[in-house]
Amino acid sequence: GGTISPDQANYNGQWSYPFLDYDSGGVHRKRTVPVGAFGGNAFGLYDVHGNAWEWVQDCWRNVSYQGAPSDGRAWESGDCSARVLRGGSYFNYPGDLRSANRNGNSASVRGSSVGFRVARTLSDRR
Repeated sequence: GGTISPDQANYNGQWSYPFLDYDSGGVHRKRTVPVGAFGGNAFGLYDVHGNAWEWVQDCWRNVSYQGAPSDGRAWESGDCSARVLRGGSYFNYPGDLRSANRNGNSASVRGSSVGFRVARTLSDRR
């Protein structure tokens, strides 16, 4: 949607979106919360925005998405010593939680605001 609230995700809710007004009266929890603390999205995924940045397989490219794979594969070219982080974290502004937002960092980076999501491909094997 066009906005997000601290009732939907864990981020610095003292800032509002899209206007970035400070002291909007929202909650800033200042730490991660348990997975599933907020409702899932239309795809049944939880905590896609906020709580902790999530590593993805894509190599970092500080450019547009022109030339990116269109079939769901990871983008395995560019600076592969750095990988992409998505979703924002508990201390970020709401604009950092946008689905189009991404950051790149060395894959050795660790911290309380960085995590990953375990996923697997499902196939029909009978």
